Formats: sequence, structure tokens, C-alpha cells
Amino acid sequence: MEENKKPKKIKRKLLDKYRLVILNENTFEERLSFKLTRLNVFVLSSLIAVFLIALTYIIIAFTPLREYIPGYSSTALKKQATELNYKTDSLQRVIAMNELYYASIKKVLKGDVSASDFNKDSIIEAVRTEASEVDFAPILEDSILRNKVDKEDKYNLFESATSSTNFVLFPPANGTISEPYNLKEKHYAVDIVLAKDTPIKATADGIVIFAEWTVGTGYVIIIEHSYGLISIYKHNASLTKRQGDLVKAGEVIATAGDTGELSTGPHLHFELWNDGYPINPTNFIDFK
Repeated sequence: MEENKKPKKIKRKLLDKYRLVILNENTFEERLSFKLTRLNVFVLSSLIAVFLIALTYIIIAFTPLREYIPGYSSTALKKQATELNYKTDSLQRVIAMNELYYASIKKVLKGDVSASDFNKDSIIEAVRTEASEVDFAPILEDSILRNKVDKEDKYNLFESATSSTNFVLFPPANGTISEPYNLKEKHYAVDIVLAKDTPIKATADGIVIFAEWTVGTGYVIIIEHSYGLISIYKHNASLTKRQGDLVKAGEVIATAGDTGELSTGPHLHFELWNDGYPINPTNFIDFK
């Protein structure tokens, strides 16, 4: 009998009706009233809890708020990471090309190059054949052709250039040549004896592609001109131009000096390169 009474007692507690009344505190006027049971309150509370849980899940799973919860990845961050990865790869390629370029420039500055170190397209190509291994003696047919061309156009350095415009090379400085151009000894320049701080001028219009200090050759400036021509000025006391500057022919770019471990006195070490090959400056410039 007692066991039967317990379920009835629990059922009665759940189904007993209660009234929830809202009164005006001053007049005790009834505003609202609700008939409730414990079962109704339990069911309603459960439904509200389920609704709140579902709403929270939806907000977390389908809105940008999920990015602020640890463990969730951000779509925007993934996109940025992918873009940065591509940019990093591109920068690595550019750095590798610049390293090759600067390595070639260093060889030119040190004079550790040969006449066949560079191809026609770029001065940053790798060394292929040492000049000592090349036979510079021309064949008979080549000698005849050279003599014929020299007689027809003795002072023409750039045949295609002079057909459309007069391309003139100015002397960077006037003075006595202490050491001439010598291909066999790998001296791809002329050394001009000058007084200290003598103005050094650009041999033609161009853009400065190198202007820095080097241990062996002191202050060095390199200018890239039209038609594949590059001029190099070494052992300067100071530089008046920086990399990226545009210069005009005859414009002062440096002052003569005695800088660098390889210098033996105040002078200018002047080089000319055409399409990546060294040429004798005295063939086209009068330094006296």
C-alpha cells in the first residue's frame, strides 16, 4: 500500500496547480496571473534551455564570432597565410637573382673576370670559359674583314646607335695613362694618374647601378648607358651620386683618390664594357 502511495504522491506534486500572480505593490491590484504546475515549469525550463543551447551553437558555428574561440581557424587568416606564402616564394626568387647579380658585380670590381664571362643579355651570367683558354688569334678571313670594317668606320663603337643618333663618349678625366688596357693580363681598364680630388665625370648619359665602398678598390661607381654599355670608375676619394641616380654625360659623379687596398696612388681606374664584354677605352676616348 505504501509503495502505491508514493507514485500517486509524486504525480500529485507534479500536477498540483499553482497560480502565479503579479500585483501592483501600492494598490495590490492584480495585473497578471498564470496557472502553473511543477510539470509545466519543468517542461518550459527544459525547452528554454534547449533553445539557448541551439542558439549558442548556431552563433558559434555559422558566424564570425567562432574566430574568437580557441581551436577554430579563421578563413581570413588562411587566405592571408596563402598570400604570404606566395609572396615569400617570389621574394626568395628575387633575392636569389640579386645574389647572382651582386656576385657578378663583385667579380667585375675585383677584376676576377674574363672576356667570355658574360653573355650578350646580362652581366650576371655565370663564368663559362676563362680567357686564358681562348685563342684570341683571328683567322685570315677575320683579319681581312676587321681591316675592312676599321677603314670604313674607324671610330664607330655602336653601328646601330650612330645610324639614329650621335652617341659620343666623353673622357671621365684628362691625364697620363700609367697602365694601359691589357686583355692578356686581365687588366680590363686604363689607369689615369690624377691629382687628389680631381672631378670624375660620367662618360655618357645613364643610370647609376652601383655606388659603394669596396675593400680592394675603394669607392666604386658603375653606370649603365644605352646600347649595352657599362662604365666603371674605381679608387675614388668620394662619390657624388648614389645607386638609382640618373646622370648626364660630363656630369661630376666622383672625385679622384687613392682608396682601396689595390691602389698605388691617386688615380682613376676606368673600365668600359659593351654587351658584357670588356673593350679598350682608348679606342674611343682621348684622355689627354
